[in-house]
This record gives sequence, C-alpha cells and structure tokens, in this order.
Amino acid sequence: MANLSVNICGVEFKNPVIAASGTFGFGREFHELYDIGEIGGVSTKGLTREPRAGNPVPRIAESRGVILNAVGLQNPGVEHFIEYDLEWLKSTGTRVIANVAGKTLDDYFSICERLNGKVDMIELNISCPNVKSGGMAFGIKPQSVEEVTRIAKSALKTTPLIVKLSPNVESIAENARAAERGGADCLSLINTLTGMAIDIERRRPIIANNTGGVSGAGVKPVAVRMTYEASQAVKIPVIGMGGITCAEDAIEFLMAGAVAVQVGTANFTDPFALPKIIKGLDAWCARHGVKDVRELTGVLKLNGKE
Repeated sequence: MANLSVNICGVEFKNPVIAASGTFGFGREFHELYDIGEIGGVSTKGLTREPRAGNPVPRIAESRGVILNAVGLQNPGVEHFIEYDLEWLKSTGTRVIANVAGKTLDDYFSICERLNGKVDMIELNISCPNVKSGGMAFGIKPQSVEEVTRIAKSALKTTPLIVKLSPNVESIAENARAAERGGADCLSLINTLTGMAIDIERRRPIIANNTGGVSGAGVKPVAVRMTYEASQAVKIPVIGMGGITCAEDAIEFLMAGAVAVQVGTANFTDPFALPKIIKGLDAWCARHGVKDVRELTGVLKLNGKE
C-alpha cells in the first residue's frame, strides 16, 4: 500500500481526497452509508452569517456531462453549524474545512473570526457577489481577490486559509497570484463555470435564476488546465477540483500540480464515489510502483519541453 497522507499548510490529511463544498452537506447523510472518517476531509456547505433559504426552484438542471445549479447558498448559518454540526463532524476523524461565503468584506471577516481555531482550515468562496460594489463577484478582478483574501486572513490567527478561485476570469494565474499576495495559505480551484440550459418547449431557461454554476465530468479539461496554470504561478499549495469521477481523474490533477483534490458532483451520481476514488488511487500507485502519493504532484511535463 502506498502512503496516501498529505500535509497541507501544517494540517495532516490521511489521504488527498476531500468532499467538495455544496455537494456533501455536513456529512451526516453520507455517514449513514460509510464511515466518512475514511476520506481526507470535508469542505462544508457554504456558511453565511445568517441562515439562507436559497434561490427559488427549479434550481438544478442536467445537461450532457454536467449539471447546472443555482441553489443560492442555502445553509443554516455559521452559528447553527457551530452549535449542531461542528463537533459531530470533528468526531468522525475527517478533517473539517469550513467553506465561508459573504456579501460584504465584513461578512467574510466576521465569519472567519468566529471560526478561527474551531476548524482545521477555512475555504473562502469568493464567487459571491459583492453587494457594495455593484454585485460583481469578489473573485473576478485580481484587486478584489487580494482585498477579500487580506481581510479574511486578518481575522485568522491560527487557522490556515484556502481561497477558492472562480474560473470565470480573464487570467486564473493572475488571480492566483493576487490571492497569494493577500495572504492565502492555499488555493482551491475551480469553482463552477457560469452556464445556461433552455427548455425549448417553454422557450425559457430551465433554472428559475436563469443561469447557474456548471459542474460535473464535462468541466474537467478546463479545471485541469487552470489547476496547472495556478500551480505554476504561485508557491503556495493548490487543491484541484472539477469533474473528478474516478481515481484516474484525481491523478491528472495531482500531476498538474495539485497536492490534493476535491470531489463534488460525482457524489450525486454515486454516493460511494469518494471511498472508491481513494481505493482506486491506492491501487494505481501500487501498479505503478508509487510508494508515496506526494511523488505525483507536479510531475507533468509539457510536450516539446524537457
């Protein structure tokens, strides 16, 4: 058996396979099917200051190879998470990454301050619209990426900060560098692409919100490319995600420069996707004589280059 453990910013993960935010809740439902202590970690449902009911339905649609969602950050709020979910999740033995979302810089600061020291890592969802700056997402422009990262980091005295990058940008490398300048300890990417699906009988978008975030197997080539570009641009570790459905997919991200991966949409089609990927990763390493999964990170060599 290969050593599958990885260390990210001083936090030891038993393996590099993490449940992605928004696809795993707080882990309770999946724990009824298998011991979620087997997986490397759980990135929680996005947490906001106050409870959110989310967007009107329908808010999920399928398309070929992908799904679209406009759930709208439905969640019980950070205080409910701390009171009812946090200790249970920690008791499973998996690493807890709190995903944080906000409408203002103050939202990000206050939630990060509240969670500091309580979770293993915090993941900043910066694909949220900044209501005080015309509704543009925090994660679009490098300047706002750096600003929100710096604000969040200033609230964290002990907990490492992951910044989750949006793919809907001009340059993923530039935004990665902006997050690093702002004090990010780690990056994760990609968040969902923006898309639309149309009901041609009704001549209207299927989703009530009109557009939604695109995820699933079909986005993987884009996600692998962006993971490579981001990992080349910064010195901090990168966690890759986007379209992973099997161990071989996860290995692509590792080779592209990721130290770990997050798996999201695959959990909807196969609730056992995470343990299967971990088992498959171990088996692949055994077949290829890889004794430590960390040997795979960043080994990609571009064609035409030595």
